[in-house]
Order: sequence, then C-alpha cells, then structure tokens
Amino acid sequence: MKKGRMEAFSDGVIAILITIMVLELKPPEGSDWHALAPLVPTILSYALSFVFLGIYWNNHHHMIQAVEHVNGRVLWANLHLLFWLSLVPIATAWMGRNFAPLPVAMYGAVLLLSGIGFFVLARTLVRLHGPESTLGAALGKDWKSKLSLLIYTAAIPLAFVDPRIACGLYVLVAVLWLVPDRRIEQQLRH
Repeated sequence: MKKGRMEAFSDGVIAILITIMVLELKPPEGSDWHALAPLVPTILSYALSFVFLGIYWNNHHHMIQAVEHVNGRVLWANLHLLFWLSLVPIATAWMGRNFAPLPVAMYGAVLLLSGIGFFVLARTLVRLHGPESTLGAALGKDWKSKLSLLIYTAAIPLAFVDPRIACGLYVLVAVLWLVPDRRIEQQLRH
C-alpha cells in the first residue's frame, strides 16, 4: 500500500486536535492584565500540548519519509497512535482548569500512551522494512523513545507528590524531541 493516504489522514487528525484545543481557550472575563491571571494554567497547558502535537506531527512526517510503503499492521499501529493523541485535548483542558495531582497524572498517562503508540508504530515500520532499512538504521536502539517512556512513567506518580515536578519532566521530554529526529534526516541524505 502507498503511504501517502496514511500520512495525509494523520496530518488531518493532528490538525483537528490542535483546532479542538484552541477552541477550548476562552477569552478573559475582564479587560485588564489581572483578567489574564486565571488563564495562565490553561494557556501553559495549551502551549505544552501544542508543542507535543507538533513534535508528533514532525517526527511522524520524518518517519514516514524514511519508508517505502505501509501495510495493514502499520495502518492499525498508526490508528493506535492517533487514538492516544486524540485524548490530548481533553487531558489538556482538564489539567489547564485543575492544576492538581490527578489531572496532571492523567495528562502524563496520555503522553505515556501516546509515546508507546509512536514506539509501536516505529517498530512496526522497522519490522516491515527491516532493521537495515533507512528507518531501521536511523532509529537503531531508539534510546530517545525509551528514555521518554521512562520519564513519563516516573512523572505520573510524581504528580501526586508535586504536580510541578511532573510538568517539569513533561517539558524535559518535549525539549528532548523539539528538534526533529536528526537520525532520520541523516539516513535520508545517504
């Protein structure tokens, strides 16, 4: 099967998720700077989630560029990833409105499951194309994905100690992935 349809569908889903998140942002009640203060947690949650969705979109694009075709297993693995990403808007809204241990932990759970979804998709693509393929060579042992999953796993229970620690760890993962995966770009140049 050609990969273009899957990539276009994924692009559309991620664009819709970003749109849903921005529609959750409500204007302030007042007209002065103090009216913005209650919106700070919501805006910060939105910004973090926007960055995460952008990272997934960017790395998904790079990953798909490194493969020749997809099959049914890849389509299902991609839908698995998109399912977890589809929960980002509600987790973002809950955390933004209630910066408390459970919403912050649930946000982390959605990030963890999205990370697992991306890892499964990458491994499914490598299995289809082989470990010596462009993607297989680029990902190698995929330490960034594994480290990200470990950080999320640690952050979730830490949200019950202090939600700020968990959010700091979520930001750390975002920083790890902010630059597109250069391993893939380097393999594509060869």
